[in-house]
Amino acid sequence: MQKETVLTTQTTCFHCGDECGSKPVLAAEKIFCCDGCKMVYEILNQNGLCNYYDISQNPGINRKIKVRENKFSFLDDEGIVQSLISFKNDTQTHVTLYLPQMHCSSCLWLLENLHRLDAGIVSSKVNFVKKEAAIVYQHKETSLKKVAELLTSIGYEPYISLHNLSERKSFVDKSKIYKLGVAGFCFANIMMLSFPEYLGLSSNEHQLQVVFRWISVMLSLPVFFYSATEFYISAWKSLRHNFLNIDAPIVLAIWVTFGRSLYEIFSGTGSGYLDSMSGIVFFMLIGRVLQNKTYEQLSFERDYTSYFPIAVTRINKQNGEESVALPSIALNDTLLIHNEELIPADGIITRGKPLIDYSFVTGESVPVQKEIGEIVYAGGRQVGGNMEILVIKEVSQSYLTGLWNKEELKKDKPYEEQSFVHLLSRYFTVILFIIAFSAAVYWYFADAGKIWNTVTAVLIVACPCALLLSNTFTNGNVLRILGRNNFYLRNAQTIEEMATADVIVFDKTGTLTYNNFQKIVYEGKLLSAHMQKKIGALAAQSTHPLSKAITQWAGKDATIEIAGFIETPSMGIAAIVDGTSMALGSLAFIDAKETQGNNTGTTVFLSCEGELLGKFTLQNTYRESVESLMPLLQKHHQLVVLSGDNEAERNNLLQLLGPQATILFKQMPEDKLNYIQSLQQKGKKVIMIGDGLNDAGALKQANAGIAITENTNNFTPASDAIMEAAMLPSLYKFIHLCRANKQIVYAAFVISILYNIVGISFAVMGLLSPMVAAILMPCSSISIVLITFGFTNIAGWRLKLK
Repeated sequence: MQKETVLTTQTTCFHCGDECGSKPVLAAEKIFCCDGCKMVYEILNQNGLCNYYDISQNPGINRKIKVRENKFSFLDDEGIVQSLISFKNDTQTHVTLYLPQMHCSSCLWLLENLHRLDAGIVSSKVNFVKKEAAIVYQHKETSLKKVAELLTSIGYEPYISLHNLSERKSFVDKSKIYKLGVAGFCFANIMMLSFPEYLGLSSNEHQLQVVFRWISVMLSLPVFFYSATEFYISAWKSLRHNFLNIDAPIVLAIWVTFGRSLYEIFSGTGSGYLDSMSGIVFFMLIGRVLQNKTYEQLSFERDYTSYFPIAVTRINKQNGEESVALPSIALNDTLLIHNEELIPADGIITRGKPLIDYSFVTGESVPVQKEIGEIVYAGGRQVGGNMEILVIKEVSQSYLTGLWNKEELKKDKPYEEQSFVHLLSRYFTVILFIIAFSAAVYWYFADAGKIWNTVTAVLIVACPCALLLSNTFTNGNVLRILGRNNFYLRNAQTIEEMATADVIVFDKTGTLTYNNFQKIVYEGKLLSAHMQKKIGALAAQSTHPLSKAITQWAGKDATIEIAGFIETPSMGIAAIVDGTSMALGSLAFIDAKETQGNNTGTTVFLSCEGELLGKFTLQNTYRESVESLMPLLQKHHQLVVLSGDNEAERNNLLQLLGPQATILFKQMPEDKLNYIQSLQQKGKKVIMIGDGLNDAGALKQANAGIAITENTNNFTPASDAIMEAAMLPSLYKFIHLCRANKQIVYAAFVISILYNIVGISFAVMGLLSPMVAAILMPCSSISIVLITFGFTNIAGWRLKLK
């Protein structure tokens, strides 16, 4: 009796904290849910690393799913290893691996003690934010394959994709930081050397005055020839496009200020305005670095290589099974695809009866059964047993790759359409030149001696620094606020696109609904507890996702006897369960007629001894935030849902989105792309929100494409923004902040223009010396920075954003 009580008591695994069920694994007076968790504990215990469990309770990763043997055999290929490592000498190799399972301080502690598990590992440093471990190992004592297998054995399987074989783009532009550092150092010292000029030096200190001026010239050279190149390149590119962007007058102001300063210092007529020149460059670079800093850890330019594994198993007649890198796959190769692996190339099934999950390609949430001789497409995930395929298209030519390479995908916008800031800067530059030229003409006849001072003062005081800063700093601070709330934008232009959008298009599966959860509703005759267990035992015999969901609902009892099990693909399953004939499947499979009403989801029917008992309706579970979010979005946007699923969820979606919403089902990737194009042809600006590869084209085509992800470091389609799924309730706040951003920029523009009008008026009248203009210019820039920084923070605070 006591033994029975122990078996039925719910216990949790000492390693991972999961429920152990009725048959826990016992070892060292500890209880584990499976042999995998027990093995990890024994590894740590043998190496004296059980302090791992003292840092936090149940810190480990569940090990019920075993890793396929020789999964990392591709790391025996020296060419692949060489493409993954960052440094190698005669004794050591350095490599950085992405470990998505990392989740707590115990993980960090264990991973930084890898050297105690393998003597060949020298050190391991963890970047917890990026979920990466920088590992140094001695390649004469161990190998990258052994390191990967060691990490996998303790629950931290490294994620290595084909994308790792190519050089990754860096989103941290360190050159700007270097230029900013040089400009800041020089600006501060030139300002310090200029104070005696501002305060006035007596005649007997003339030699010291000359020395200070020449030191300032030397300090200005790195700013002019190095730090300011950021603006030279931008202005030159705009001129090549027959367009004057806002960097053009900045470059002009830098050149005029620098040239006038050199003239005064060489001729001995003055000290110049080198502090103003270096100040212009310094403040401009601050704004640009601030923008870049927000999304430095994210990759927006994702392609199909980010989604694919790094290698696959190829069947060779001479050598049997071999692991090969994906670029090596050729036509007519035979590939062995294991359970849960991705299909890397289009092919024909030659062995096995696979179940293919195309949810990440087509959006259809229910896997489909395939037979020998049928074509399977790259991007599908095998969720059944092993299968073999004959490659009919190379990786680079597969259907999946084609989703990324469509010619009709959105191209970069032309220069003149990028931002209203650039449009304003074009007219500002032209007007500035007209004013400077008009002032020169006037003073040529009135007082020729004032021409040079007047023109210089106009160009300095009317420098569009304040205009650019109002936009740059406002956008930069908004990007920072959004980033703190796990909403990351590719660039500041996306802020403007979101602020002006009038249509929001949603994908359904994985965006409005959870990826891994389904709501199961049973309708029919009342089920006894024993009958429920029998249903669970029958469903547990199948690997189909619907069967797994019913097993989870009904529970699993391994003591129930199953005989004569039969599974008909795409139809259902049947068996003798504890002496009772039972079946789960479609109406045709159980040979009955439905009398329980309309379907509202994917339906599985239940029969016992040939009698229809009821049905299971498996419905998508919508994110908790959807119901409260949609009414807020309806106020200013037209709402659309494009789904690859069937129409079973139409009524639910209409209740959530309202009767005015447009809802389209069975949408292929091309359909989504074409629909967004049709909206844009009507003059609409579109925000597209999706999560799957099937949304890649639509995300690119939309004015603002937002990829929803459960983990920002995991794969997401190419997009303008990445948003963590948990932040979906705040979408309305994010759009509202983008609108407030534009209002703040406009307000700052008005202040900047008023400043310019007043300053130019005094300069044109000859009442403003270049020295005073040089002092006013950085003062106006600083005031704009304070105004924009303050108002954006207030807007974020009012919206209750971090």
